[in-house]
Amino acid sequence: MTTPISVERLAFRRGTQDILSEVSLSIDAAEVVALLGPSGSGKSTLLRMVLGLVAPDRGLVRLDGEVVSADGRILRPPEERGLAIVFQDLALWPHLTVRGNLAFGLAAKHLPADDQNEQISRVLQRVSLQGKQDRYPANLSGGERQRVAIARALVLEPRALLLDEPLSNLDVPLKHELLSLLKEILRERRVTTVYVTHDLREGMQLAKRFAVLEAGRISQAGTLDELLASPATAFVRALREDLDRGRAGTSV
Repeated sequence: MTTPISVERLAFRRGTQDILSEVSLSIDAAEVVALLGPSGSGKSTLLRMVLGLVAPDRGLVRLDGEVVSADGRILRPPEERGLAIVFQDLALWPHLTVRGNLAFGLAAKHLPADDQNEQISRVLQRVSLQGKQDRYPANLSGGERQRVAIARALVLEPRALLLDEPLSNLDVPLKHELLSLLKEILRERRVTTVYVTHDLREGMQLAKRFAVLEAGRISQAGTLDELLASPATAFVRALREDLDRGRAGTSV
């Protein structure tokens, strides 16, 4: 069986700075992997390489075994990769309604209008936005805009979902609410997912496996228990200490 997402020895430099160095990682079918790391570690760049927005200077990106980027070349553009992404800033089209934002990607798939409407209605109901399909992003709350971004990705029925710190700008109660929603949806749909975050607690809600990216390199990968039992770097040790403090505070 082929692996939905595989990157092999990826390297990328911007000017004199190495953004990614020898990064290799595979994501199995229906697996949710949390990609952890501090700001500037290369997490978003790695997602953009998988999506096809950036070509690696060296290395390969494979989707279901097919090489889609290699050594400075993008062999398949983003629209041919069957992936969906939710960006940190959401990137909703402000001049389109909720329905228009969801229909934008579907139009490229040349689906009949009735099929588009059915898929849009089904996804909006799943994220509790039914009845708001004719509103514009500016007329929605922050949580509702977040749900639109998630719905826009899901309506494409992607082969894999990429989430680039999608909840980082939300307050804690709303973040917990949307994490619960995402957890339910990912379990229901069994979609292969990469979830980028700097927050271990966020990753714990969704992922069974973690990869830690620091200074453009994967410093450690494994289950949560493996990371906590044997932290390989100061960053991972700090994550464990922060988690321990949170657990101690909860138990008091």
